Amino acid sequence: MPQELSINHEAEILDECQKVIGYQFRQPELLRASLTHASGANTRLASNERMEFLGDSILGLVTCEQLYLRFPDYQEGDLTKIKSVVVSRRTCARFSKELNLGAFLFLGKGMNHLSASAVPSSMMADVYESLVAAIYLDGGLEEARTFILKQLGPEIEEVAEGALGGNNKSLLQQVAQREFNATPQYILLDEKGPDHGKCFKIAAVIGRHTYAGAWGRNKKEAEQRAAMNALAQVNGEPLPFEHD
Repeated sequence: MPQELSINHEAEILDECQKVIGYQFRQPELLRASLTHASGANTRLASNERMEFLGDSILGLVTCEQLYLRFPDYQEGDLTKIKSVVVSRRTCARFSKELNLGAFLFLGKGMNHLSASAVPSSMMADVYESLVAAIYLDGGLEEARTFILKQLGPEIEEVAEGALGGNNKSLLQQVAQREFNATPQYILLDEKGPDHGKCFKIAAVIGRHTYAGAWGRNKKEAEQRAAMNALAQVNGEPLPFEHD
């Protein structure tokens, strides 16, 4: 269960959390701050919101560094594409859930009824980024990098396989299976032009959600473009292809 602010159990909670994440803090108060939601803090400055801001940048730095070093033949556009899929709010929330960080949160009285599994994904993403910042402030960049890459390293390799050669359908399939436990389907929305030069408009469907469609000179091209539109929407980015 997420913890209501309680000094009695604080040391026990922090000790258990350090065992789970595999890092021992020199300054446990940093860990305490990273696990403190605004509802459980005396002031907004005492919550993990500032740490979340810092952690997001550290996570981005480590990711970009790894992509730059691991894929020396990739152009900037390819690296950007991989980064947008590898590091997202969804990814951070999933990492947080894998570590069961929801069980260690310090929440206010109005939220202490939540079970660890019921903590909203946005809050789980926040606490992961805050924890990254806490480790960075306590042990420096090398310790933060080690912590991040335990989960992010395999993620980069998996996503890069789909991104290689611009195979956006493969990339979308990886994201869909990992984030939504579903396989993308592709539906034909429209077609136009003469038989010898038809254009096709296709959209990706994941579960019950249909993403923005895209036109292509053939069905294969339209599906690749539809996959790119879907990836952009999943990551909250502008659509690369017009869908009207």
